[in-house]
Parts: sequence; structure tokens; C-alpha cells
Amino acid sequence: MEIDPLIFRLSIFILSIFVGYYVVWSVTPSLHTPLMSVTNAISSVIIVGAIIAGLSGNSDSVFNTSNIFGFLAIALAAVNIFGGFLVTQRMLAMYKKKKKDKQ
Repeated sequence: MEIDPLIFRLSIFILSIFVGYYVVWSVTPSLHTPLMSVTNAISSVIIVGAIIAGLSGNSDSVFNTSNIFGFLAIALAAVNIFGGFLVTQRMLAMYKKKKKDKQ
């Protein structure tokens, strides 16, 4: 009996969602900022690959599948990087000592 490749890949994808969820939510706050930095670096590599994918294909038409998915990947990775920087700044602000106003 052979397993359908689509079902096999879908089950790996679903398992990776659960594993990723539990790994990310079990990270302590002190490790969250370095983890976000690594995530931003990975997203920047994704943008480079998405640019290559977006520029590949025939030059006959602008809207072919690789161009559309390449643009979509660039947009989503850019949102991920921007959001990662915002979360990192917020986490770093939590560790700064608050200044007391002296009157």
C-alpha cells in the first residue's frame, strides 16, 4: 500500500504547525529577542529567493505564476521582517529601566 504524496506532505505540514506552536510559546522572554533576530535574518534570505522567483519565467507576460508568487513572497516576508523589528523593539523596551520624574 502506497501513501499519497499530497497526504504525506500535508501531514508533515500539520505536525510542523503544532511543533512550531509549542516551541515558540515555550521560549522564555530573555531568549525571545535573539530568536526574533534569527527570524528576521531568515526572512531576508526568503526575500532574496522571492526576488529570484519573481524575475524568473518568460518575459512574454508580466503576470505569470512565478511572478505572482514571487511578489506575494516578497510582500509577506517584508511584513514579517517589519513586524519582527517592532516586536524586538518592544521586547527591548521592556528591559529598560523606567525613569522616574523628579519634581
